[in-house]
Amino acid sequence: MTLEAEVIRLLKEKGKTLTTAESCTGGLIAKRLTDVSGASAVFECGIVSYSNRIKTQLLGVREETLRRYGAVSAQTAREMAVGARRAANADLAVAVTGIAGPLSDDTQKPVGLVFIALADGNDVTVESYQNDFSDNVRENNRRASADRALEMVRRCLAK
Repeated sequence: MTLEAEVIRLLKEKGKTLTTAESCTGGLIAKRLTDVSGASAVFECGIVSYSNRIKTQLLGVREETLRRYGAVSAQTAREMAVGARRAANADLAVAVTGIAGPLSDDTQKPVGLVFIALADGNDVTVESYQNDFSDNVRENNRRASADRALEMVRRCLAK
């Protein structure tokens, strides 16, 4: 069973819904979830918030957060997850922001740095990763980030 199929199965089993807020993964998590037959019963929506304007307008990320910490930060990931959960009225929301590469942004944060947040209504958990970017392949970084986000959701649901 694929990771995304396991997430869909667990969401159905627990009677929960999920939404995504994605930046560096560009909708890959939502795509993988919707590849699973029956996902519409538990997957509410996916928001690809690539620009800071959309992070602010659609997800409610505070401009102060973006100025102070940047788009690629634990704080921004947290606010993205909370905003996505609220916007979709979902039980869970997972958010991903990072530097997909091959170039870094103007903050000099390393390529492959990713923050993933999971909001469940009671708490928000944020994890950070430094993906291996030695192959210089953007898609591999995006795939690794999506894997980690789906695994984070799976762990939460498996409790």
